[in-house]
Amino acid sequence: MSKKAIEAKKIKKYFFSPGKTQVLKEVSFSVNKGEFVSVMGKSGCGKSTLLYILSTMDTDYEGEVFLDDKLITGQSSNYLSRLRNEKIGFVFQFHYLIHEFSVLENVMIPGLKLNEKSREELEHIAMEKLKIFDMQDHALKKANQLSGGQKQRVSIARALMNNPLIIMSDEPTGNLDKKNSDMVFGIFSEIVQEFQQTILMVTHDQELASKTDRTILMEDGMVISHG
Repeated sequence: MSKKAIEAKKIKKYFFSPGKTQVLKEVSFSVNKGEFVSVMGKSGCGKSTLLYILSTMDTDYEGEVFLDDKLITGQSSNYLSRLRNEKIGFVFQFHYLIHEFSVLENVMIPGLKLNEKSREELEHIAMEKLKIFDMQDHALKKANQLSGGQKQRVSIARALMNNPLIIMSDEPTGNLDKKNSDMVFGIFSEIVQEFQQTILMVTHDQELASKTDRTILMEDGMVISHG
């Protein structure tokens, strides 16, 4: 069994507007299972672009990406869509909850998409995920009735719904005050320790990055330190 959850090999990425600009320059690194890794760097250094490639949402790049030791570069969009749903949990700066849905229904969405379990089973799993974050009492509320910190907790519960191989997170605390930022970071640390979850987090917050297992530092589209 490989220890690596994800590996990038010589990733290059170009933007073409108006001229050709190289935004990622031979980026190579790996994240082991159960590791909490942050990616840091100034705005525009390519860290969010890299996350979109690793999460299979951007397929227009050179180089190779391996997820759980399988090459995912060059696979069909249907294959990648299923892989994303099965193996990758997402937590963004904006929680992207569906406001008309209840909290419980929002958490269930990845499970419904995967379509492998009954609705009853999914409701049970979603409830268990909400309990981790002490959000079970809010299960039947509409998402728009929650505070910012509560919404982010629900989005993390949703990311865990299919027990993913890795959680990828882009500036998860960027929209929160210090108290809620610390709370979200505390939850991340807890799920790494208690559930051996793997997390790759893009952040500009040096204090948060310093508390992760390792920090990958980026500058001008290159990895300059693996932490």
